[in-house]
Amino acid sequence: MDLSENLKKYADLILRVGLNVKPGDNILLRVTEDGLPLAREIARQAYGAGVHHIHSVFTDDAMTLARFTHAPDEAFESYPEFFVDFSEQAYLHGFHLVNLAAPNPELLKTVSPARIGAWQKVMALASEKLMPYVMENRVKWTMAALPTPAWAASVFPDLPLSDAMEKLWENIFHVVRVDQADPVAAWREHEENLKNHENRLNELAFEKLIYQGPGTDLEVYLPEGHIWLGGCSVSPSGERFMPNIPTEEVFTMPHAYKVNGRLKATMPLATRGRIIEGMTFVFKDGAVIDYAASEGEDILQDILDTDEGARRLGEVALVAHDSPISQTGLLFKNTLFDENASCHFALGNAYAENHVRGALMDKEEKKRNGMNDSITHVDFMVGGPELNVTGVKKDGSKVKILVNGNWVI
Repeated sequence: MDLSENLKKYADLILRVGLNVKPGDNILLRVTEDGLPLAREIARQAYGAGVHHIHSVFTDDAMTLARFTHAPDEAFESYPEFFVDFSEQAYLHGFHLVNLAAPNPELLKTVSPARIGAWQKVMALASEKLMPYVMENRVKWTMAALPTPAWAASVFPDLPLSDAMEKLWENIFHVVRVDQADPVAAWREHEENLKNHENRLNELAFEKLIYQGPGTDLEVYLPEGHIWLGGCSVSPSGERFMPNIPTEEVFTMPHAYKVNGRLKATMPLATRGRIIEGMTFVFKDGAVIDYAASEGEDILQDILDTDEGARRLGEVALVAHDSPISQTGLLFKNTLFDENASCHFALGNAYAENHVRGALMDKEEKKRNGMNDSITHVDFMVGGPELNVTGVKKDGSKVKILVNGNWVI
């Protein structure tokens, strides 16, 4: 594997497909120490494409862990207002977001869950005014991932670290199509396939979805005016961009108050520096009324207790079991990848782009239309080869959507 050459192709993909960068754009680049080689290549290509300014926001796992383990309790009671003001001013001055995710799935496994949960809530509340810039696509944004030693060791625990890093890079390059002769062209073809499913689902205009599988028997209504989306998103100025690299999903907005039944997660969830396994939920009138997890239940409880909307669904996404990510057979322990190996839901805030009036409604109108509102948004996986999804139209007729985990429409 020629890592240097693939990094160039990956940077090109992130800029041309992910951000759809234009001359005069500015970039807010979130990066860790492990992402510097890729970030530097992105900078070279971005400036060459006419970008004016790149501002890097740097984070470091060791410093993050040090704060959670050594800082006083008072350090977790407030979030500096100017941190939020800085990001908002960047967005208002034409900066678009590139997030290079370099995860450690178990960074905070030794930290008190109460401390993690308290900080997540404080940070989310302070940053609430930033959510519309991403959730309503007011700026172009894209997220892509790269290996870290901790992540590679977690995915491939039986390999020497150097081999694990190479193996993880190989799998990332494969599922984002960088290993193909023309990755950008491959993404254009892939997006067309996703758009075909998007168009078909929107034409059918289902009233509700029925999910059936081991431990799952769930009825999910969809709001009037819901929109299915797959592939690219569109900014208010009409510019297309790809929020997630990779992406295999076609997703929409569930009705926040009309979800009933049982739901069983089929994959572990890596979140807040911890792993949650064996999640099950019971929904009544849209809200989680009972739940359990075989591991990490304390973190799950903190997520559900974030606010009232955290116990309701904000996203429903369909992903074929035969997606390239699923076919690797790997548990990536990273939501960006695992959610694109499996159908998934999200607890919390809904995306405005999934409703014809999403960006135009105030909070009361959103509630009346079944659009969930929350300061959190947490995806979890429910797909697999035994999952069947059926759409029900207003006249009661049923259409099979996924059979044994794969598309049939």
